[in-house]
Amino acid sequence: MKKIITSKGISRRDLLKGCITVGAGLAVGAGFVAGSTAVWAMETKHVTPNEMATLIQMSRDIYPHDNIGDQYYAAAVKGFDSAESKDRVEAGVAALDAAAQGNGFANYLSVPWEADRANILRGMEQSAFFQTMRGNLVTGLYNNKEVWPFFGYEGESYSKGGYINRGFDDITWV
Repeated sequence: MKKIITSKGISRRDLLKGCITVGAGLAVGAGFVAGSTAVWAMETKHVTPNEMATLIQMSRDIYPHDNIGDQYYAAAVKGFDSAESKDRVEAGVAALDAAAQGNGFANYLSVPWEADRANILRGMEQSAFFQTMRGNLVTGLYNNKEVWPFFGYEGESYSKGGYINRGFDDITWV
């Protein structure tokens, strides 16, 4: 087997051995979050990789779509990896972890069932952190042109003559 060396001189295998897997298939290492079952990763600069993994899982729990990969949720919350958001994210993730601990789990990422995570989120849905996340996800996730095909959405139709003559009633999933 060919050994692949990264730019920092360690193999992919050594890199993956140095990280832990959390939640629903996210690998967290020093300064990065990666999909353990897909080929994607993201670097974090201001929030910890564990906090970013928690935001990704929270995003998936707020707007669950089984056919959309974690990389799209990661792209939707990438904006929270900023110096301005660092304290808010840290406090929000701490609140999620505290709520999970109140239900007998180590932290939010260790809650195995989506229904249990949804109950934790219901308890926080009036918080400013939850509302900020929910609001940003509406645009961060659903304005991403890469996810539109998963929903059968072809984009705006005005420039192409409108929907009436372009398959107005051909959507099968409604």
